[in-house]
Amino acid sequence: MTGKKYEFTDAYLTGIPSIDEEHARLFEIANEVYDLLEDELVTDKYDRIVEMIDELRAYTKTHFANEEAYMERIGFPHIWSERRAHRLFVKKLEEVDMGAIDNSQDAYILEVLDFLTKWLTAHIKGADRRIGLAEGTIRTETMPHDSQHGNG
Repeated sequence: MTGKKYEFTDAYLTGIPSIDEEHARLFEIANEVYDLLEDELVTDKYDRIVEMIDELRAYTKTHFANEEAYMERIGFPHIWSERRAHRLFVKKLEEVDMGAIDNSQDAYILEVLDFLTKWLTAHIKGADRRIGLAEGTIRTETMPHDSQHGNG
């Protein structure tokens, strides 16, 4: 690994250890994707890109199922908007055009990174931290006040 580009900091904590551990793994995947982009010794990255997309797909499905089960247990009031956001994320990953990857590998890696980092920043810092807020595991004053997060 060439170093961390994406760091899981306290700003991303929900206060729910199981969810926070899974979010940290998403950051690790983002760093693996970044490392692949930066690796100039690998000329054909197609197989590794496909592996990473498959891993991201599988991991997020598991994570979303765990997160949604947790929200159900605590009676989280925004569960439906969370589920919708999760479905849209998975749909985006399922719509990957594998043929397009091979034509412009580095550009595709950048597209994946852009999508993933926007999700990590906006969704985890906004919507997912609200789960911890509802559960009382984080205080209101630790929530970012950023209007771009919406209510999902």
